[in-house]
Amino acid sequence: MAEDFELWDVICDGPYVPTKVLEELPFLMSKTSKEYTDADRKTVEQNFHAKNILVCGIGPEEYNKISACDTAKEIWEALQIAHEGTTQVKQSKIDMLTTEYELFRMKDDESIQDMYTRFTSIINELHSLGETIPRNKLVRKILSILPNPWESKVNAITESKGLLGANHRRAGWKSEDLRDEEEDRQ
Repeated sequence: MAEDFELWDVICDGPYVPTKVLEELPFLMSKTSKEYTDADRKTVEQNFHAKNILVCGIGPEEYNKISACDTAKEIWEALQIAHEGTTQVKQSKIDMLTTEYELFRMKDDESIQDMYTRFTSIINELHSLGETIPRNKLVRKILSILPNPWESKVNAITESKGLLGANHRRAGWKSEDLRDEEEDRQ
């Protein structure tokens, strides 16, 4: 387990480079491989081990993106950019998906299963980019977009699970109130 953390440190921080102090000049210089101690060798080998783990976990197409990388850190950063994009691209994806979530509606000719699959896809993409939406908010969103034939079921669920605020716990509440509340928050 400790080895895993050490490898992750190599991936995140970069490889260990053994150094020596030159007595003539007050600065550090990289050691040659002949000057490595056993501890230096063990630590340097962690970069090769981390690189091996990363390379074994990707396919040929991905390998082409990282084949010129020298360190595990460079491989990791190249894979992150390839899959997530730069910070600006990632934020743009998050903004686009958040808008898609906020405007999400069930299509007229769509089954509940198909609607839920589309919804889950948006939520999973947001989650993979580090954005999470609380479960109760997701449930309220789903309930608010169900078509009118589902109104009695929506009422039963919201009342039994306490999904309504105190202002909605009154006789005559309808699922449109939940929809209006959702639209007001947007």
